[in-house]
Amino acid sequence: MADSSFDIVSKIDRQEADNALNQARKEVEQRYDFKGTGASIEWSGEAILIKANSEDRAKAVLDVFQSKLIKRGISLKSLESGEAVVSGKEYRLTSTLKEGISQENAKKIGKLIRDEGPKSVKSQIQGDELRVQSKSRDDLQEVQRLLKAADLDVDLQFVNYR
Repeated sequence: MADSSFDIVSKIDRQEADNALNQARKEVEQRYDFKGTGASIEWSGEAILIKANSEDRAKAVLDVFQSKLIKRGISLKSLESGEAVVSGKEYRLTSTLKEGISQENAKKIGKLIRDEGPKSVKSQIQGDELRVQSKSRDDLQEVQRLLKAADLDVDLQFVNYR
């Protein structure tokens, strides 16, 4: 019998992220507490640029955006936000959406699978994803349960289950 396998990836649905950003923009434009504060949120290339007239307002806009991401099923582990920076009379906060598993996180996940997972399971790093193989599908499901329970600082999805 051939080995069964699945891939561990960290991907974001760009359309859902765009929808969340548009919903956040509409809410910021309509909410009374943001009137006259110059608060806005928009794409700036691959990054998300938040502007407001105070640091608290910029963080409030980020909070609105985070709530929209959660409603759209995107994990906040994928969102990386910097500190608010003063630029003239406005505060700017830049955030990015992380995709892919870094080499460092891939090594941590591989070590976790080797140390705590079933012995028949093998994992290998392939670019920004991991392939996990075993003869037993039950062992692969055990690895998935193990990784879901582990507190990793990256959002994981399991795809390509064969």
